[in-house]
Amino acid sequence: MRSKHPSADASGAGKSVATPTSGAPGVQFLTVPGELAGQRIDNFLQARLKGVPRSRIYRILRKGEVRVNKGRVKAEYKLQAGDVVRVPPVRTAEQAPAPVAGDQLRQLVQESILYDANGLLVINKPAGLAVHGGSGVRLGLIEVLRQMFPESQFMELVHRLDRDTSGAIMVARKRSVLKHVQTELRGGRMEKSYLALAAGKWPRGRRVVEAPLRKNTLKSGERMVSVDPEGKASETRFQVLERFSGATLLAAEPVTGRTHQIRVHAQFVGCPLAGDAKYTADDVNKAFRAVGLKRLFLHSALVGCTLPDGQKVKVEAPLSEELELVLSNLRSGAELPAQA
Repeated sequence: MRSKHPSADASGAGKSVATPTSGAPGVQFLTVPGELAGQRIDNFLQARLKGVPRSRIYRILRKGEVRVNKGRVKAEYKLQAGDVVRVPPVRTAEQAPAPVAGDQLRQLVQESILYDANGLLVINKPAGLAVHGGSGVRLGLIEVLRQMFPESQFMELVHRLDRDTSGAIMVARKRSVLKHVQTELRGGRMEKSYLALAAGKWPRGRRVVEAPLRKNTLKSGERMVSVDPEGKASETRFQVLERFSGATLLAAEPVTGRTHQIRVHAQFVGCPLAGDAKYTADDVNKAFRAVGLKRLFLHSALVGCTLPDGQKVKVEAPLSEELELVLSNLRSGAELPAQA
């Protein structure tokens, strides 16, 4: 039986404390801050014992080497604010030093913060910046934010954006906010709207695309998505905002949240997105480069949700100067080559 939950003293509340105990070198006692309340003990340990296999973490839990408030717990135990966790000495794998974000990248992310309150961050993510490290990317948005706000005990992505997509993305600074907003997202209650520039003339009256999508991984490791009857049900709502000669500016609202959904649904209609290196022909992208476009024209323009206390948050992300210039060129009558 786990012993009774102790009262958190003033020094331990609100921050994680690690103190070696006498007679047991390497043992740590960590006081759980409020931001991590509700997290499972196995996940808590995984985040702190970098390089330790998950099987080893389950083993030290089963053997009782990990204690919460001096008592044994199972892997599924959910931590409470003020819990004191005994972490035994565990040898971790040798790892390369984590990359450190440079001053220029930190400044770029700092200037991209649109909202920071009530345990929620909204960032106007620059195109080209991955949301997290992995698959050859050592440093992503979430790693940069954790370095910028080392005092934050919790920092997690609420949802994701493709590396080449710019715009509003939500990051939770409290576990309660993460769980609540992700529930809103799964229930279709989170508001998300994108701006997209499509090649060609978008068909009049085509406001909804329902086409099942299937994800494939090529031998190179690259992810590609295609319309496939065996794929997952997918739906995107489109609205024409402005028509140009050879291009259409669209508002796109994904009802489902499949990988590359807006990009593949636009391609399926016959109007692939401008600047899309994966799903748009090279000659079409070359034509758009002639009017100043050097990247994918897909931008998360608005996100909105309800917070745990019932407060509604809606944040708009302005287009970058680069994308605004492309639209300005099209509005001023710049001609796209015939391929587009």
